[in-house]
Amino acid sequence: MSVEDKIKRAEEIYARRHEGTQRRTTTVPINNNNKKDVKLLKKMIIQIAISLIIYLIIYAIQNNNYIFSEEFLKKANELLSYDINFEQMYENIKQNIESNIQKIKDKQTNDGAIGGANENEIEENKTEATSTENTENIEDTATGENKPNEEQTQTVSQEEQDIANIKATTTFIKPVEGTISSQFGQREPTTSTVPKNHTGVDIAANMGTKIVASTGGEVVLASEEGDYGKHLKIQIGEVSIIYAHCNNLYVKQGDTISQGQEIAEVGSTGNSTGPHLHFEIRISERTVDPQKILEL
Repeated sequence: MSVEDKIKRAEEIYARRHEGTQRRTTTVPINNNNKKDVKLLKKMIIQIAISLIIYLIIYAIQNNNYIFSEEFLKKANELLSYDINFEQMYENIKQNIESNIQKIKDKQTNDGAIGGANENEIEENKTEATSTENTENIEDTATGENKPNEEQTQTVSQEEQDIANIKATTTFIKPVEGTISSQFGQREPTTSTVPKNHTGVDIAANMGTKIVASTGGEVVLASEEGDYGKHLKIQIGEVSIIYAHCNNLYVKQGDTISQGQEIAEVGSTGNSTGPHLHFEIRISERTVDPQKILEL
């Protein structure tokens, strides 16, 4: 083999080896059909939306006869044909405003003049009214009559109303002979067990002294419990009378009694410091001072 053949042979071997080491690449064609399909879809959606809008407009026109009715078109033409003179309108408004301002000024001037002229008349009227009032007061004093003044009328208290109602509906007699040892209302007791607010009147008497019913009525309570000890509650209408700290009870719950009937004895039961009768008057469960109802 000649040198030329060897070189040629080596070139062929090199060429084959070189072709084996190179990576073969294939060309893949890119498909652009997807982009085209998306564009077509968008166009189709837009066309459908436009078609729907046109359809709705046509439907509204066909079903709303009033918009294109003769009456509506006639009113529209009248409105469009009306010539509005804005300049004249402005002048009219301006003149009205100036006229109103002038009237206000004139009125203020007249009021000032009248006010100055009427000051003397007002003073004269005041003097005359005072004189008339004084004359009336003198006449009322001479005749012994006093006219009521609403501003000077005092509001009647609840207790005064209750006392008036009790006196108007019920008559009372003295329940027992004795001495008032504790009055109605606030007090300063020497014993801590005695309450400061006294809801009745204490009438001191000897143990066993007979207690008579101050009024008639029904015995709604006959009890031996609580601070009142042995006590009775007699009801007549809205008024109730309590007889407390008794030694003995002569009547029982449910009995109907008459005024002056013996119902109990003076004692010192319950929260008591000595023999006495706790006499209490209520109306609608509100206590009142018994000494303002009857003499004890």
